[in-house]
Amino acid sequence: MNTTLIGRWGEELAAQYLKRKKYKIISMGYRCRYGEIDIIAQCRKCIVFVEVKVRKNTDFGAGREFVNRWKIDKIRTTAKLWLSQNETDLQPRFDVIEILAPQGIHTVTPLINHLEDVF
Repeated sequence: MNTTLIGRWGEELAAQYLKRKKYKIISMGYRCRYGEIDIIAQCRKCIVFVEVKVRKNTDFGAGREFVNRWKIDKIRTTAKLWLSQNETDLQPRFDVIEILAPQGIHTVTPLINHLEDVF
């Protein structure tokens, strides 16, 4: 299965989840020369930068375990650029959303785990 397709499916699923939790989606798939942020959303007094990780199983670890130091640095640098281009008084926050989907995009009820303020 195409990992780009699975990734986009997971990001859309995560965005729907956040909307149900009353987050306002500001941007999806923000890209710059430093990296990509899957979802940028607003929640109360925070601007939330969300990394989405989709996995079919946890044989090699949970999704959050793949957000390593290198990935964190890229996300932070990308977020700094976004913040420099989009003035806001909101407090930045970094979240990870893990999606466990054993049948990939055909999973009827994927498990969603939202980890707030993880780094």
